[in-house]
Amino acid sequence: MGQRLRYFAMALGLLAVTPLALAEQFKVLVFSKTAGWHHESIPAGVAAIQRLGQLHDFGVFWTEDANLVMNDKELAKYQAVVFLLTTGDILDAAQKAAFERYIRAGGGFVGVHSAADTEHGWPWYGRLVGRMFQAHPANQTATLTVEEADFPGMDRFPRRFLFTEEWYQFGPPRAEGLKVLLTVDERTYRPATEWGGKPVAPMGASHPISWYQQVDGGRSFYTALGHLPATYGDERFQHHLFGGIYWAATGRGFNAASSLP
Repeated sequence: MGQRLRYFAMALGLLAVTPLALAEQFKVLVFSKTAGWHHESIPAGVAAIQRLGQLHDFGVFWTEDANLVMNDKELAKYQAVVFLLTTGDILDAAQKAAFERYIRAGGGFVGVHSAADTEHGWPWYGRLVGRMFQAHPANQTATLTVEEADFPGMDRFPRRFLFTEEWYQFGPPRAEGLKVLLTVDERTYRPATEWGGKPVAPMGASHPISWYQQVDGGRSFYTALGHLPATYGDERFQHHLFGGIYWAATGRGFNAASSLP
């Protein structure tokens, strides 16, 4: 009888520690509401982030319902919020205020592709993203250059590599101190395009594609990659996206050159 009691006590002990042992590193909200263009790659993007959550042990909750999550109580559950392929004006005044409070309290933001084509009339959001979308030519293969290797998720990219994307052109910086991770070489594709019936000049020698910043007490990571559904099956891109999520959620960095003693 005593042995049975010991086994029972051990089982209770295991039940007590299991929730802690299985605790996720952090939790991420994936928000993909659109009020403009709706990318067909959204399901692939959601699935990719869910797989990353399984691989790297972080929680993922996906919704397009701003009423459900854009309030103080719900946002407090997450260490980072991913605006995945959002477009247009997607938040009302109260929801915007809650999201600003979330970032100012130390929250993380991850913007993917058309997150830069979202809420153009909200100046604070423009600062959070860093730069806003202006135009893009047709999908093309071009050469990307790694500008900073010492950031999470950049370690699987070679110094220069080919990538196929809808290359966004951006307006001027909306925030000071943006740290550029990737640039696209406009000499390797045809950047000239028209938007709204008017020609749009290429950005020139400095054409950023991904960057990050500390802003308003929080952290912001943005990547313009992610237009094509198949991109979310590219392991290099997946790792790049995970690195941005990891940094936005934790603030922890990465040093490509460091070695253990």
